[in-house]
Amino acid sequence: MKLSDFDFHLPEHLIATRPAKPRSSARLLVAQGDSIRDLHVHDLPSVLGAGDRLILNNTKVIPARLSGRRNRISAEGPVEAGVEVTLLDPAPEGGWRALAKPLRKLRAGDEITFPAGLSAQVAARDAEAVRLVFNLEGADFDAALAQAGAMPLPPYIEARRRADSQDNEDYQTVFARRTGAVAAPTASLHFDAPLLAALAEAGVQFTEVTLHVGAGTFLPVKVEDVTTHRMHAEWGEVTAKAAAEMNATKAAGGRIIPVGTTALRLIESAADEAGRMQPWQGETDIFIYPGYRFRVTDALMTNFHLPKSTLLMLVSALMGRERMQGVYDYAIEKEYRFFSYGDASLLIP
Repeated sequence: MKLSDFDFHLPEHLIATRPAKPRSSARLLVAQGDSIRDLHVHDLPSVLGAGDRLILNNTKVIPARLSGRRNRISAEGPVEAGVEVTLLDPAPEGGWRALAKPLRKLRAGDEITFPAGLSAQVAARDAEAVRLVFNLEGADFDAALAQAGAMPLPPYIEARRRADSQDNEDYQTVFARRTGAVAAPTASLHFDAPLLAALAEAGVQFTEVTLHVGAGTFLPVKVEDVTTHRMHAEWGEVTAKAAAEMNATKAAGGRIIPVGTTALRLIESAADEAGRMQPWQGETDIFIYPGYRFRVTDALMTNFHLPKSTLLMLVSALMGRERMQGVYDYAIEKEYRFFSYGDASLLIP
């Protein structure tokens, strides 16, 4: 299975840099079996109904992008330089792992100052990231980060515009509760309060799980044989209550429909070989590509993904590679908007 099998040409004007307003007005491509329907996200209550259970990722994105100044004392005196930092995840030994530009010019002991009274010392550096130890912790750190940080928009949006205050709302789901992600579960960005109420009235049930999406979700696949790719690990949790709800839906003959690839990867990690959900907590690096046998997922709501990405491989595993090629060809022809702020699809094998 080659990386080139998952390539396609996407016209640049189809890359969305702002979301639809209101959220549920985004277009929705429904691919069920061999058919395709063109709807909008607010039409979901007419497609789903009693017996269906949507799995929602309640992770909350932190404003992980920071601009600061590096301070270093040299033989010639104090030296300052600009530094761009993107927090990745808390380090086991304390502090945060972070991407930094320029990485090569940072060294252990350097101090970086940020706005809002926030500062950090470089504790260690490797070829890819640094470990930063901040001067604040707990609620004080969260409050300073909220002032000093910006939403960590994906590279394909950052290349076209900088994050601004509107992204603080746009790049966060309406059911975000558990802080820890540095990227949004973007299929969930289409949901708003009226849509959730309409779905509930139609008999759709909801289960919340948590997967803290990491910046590794944007890392490219660099191997031609995709089966040798190694996924980044992300922390997640399926509570006993969530597992019981999904098992009850399955036992009643209902469908389990994760909203987003993050929720899908998590519940597939937590399901046993027989397809029963188990309470689960920890890191998952599950990599789903064609040939994978789904344990619990019956359908998937997701956005349109990058060429050669692990997410495109995942949806190809669910629907079939040739089928997904046809779906993407259709979406491009009909000018659906792609990627994080783009339109949505509902994929039903």
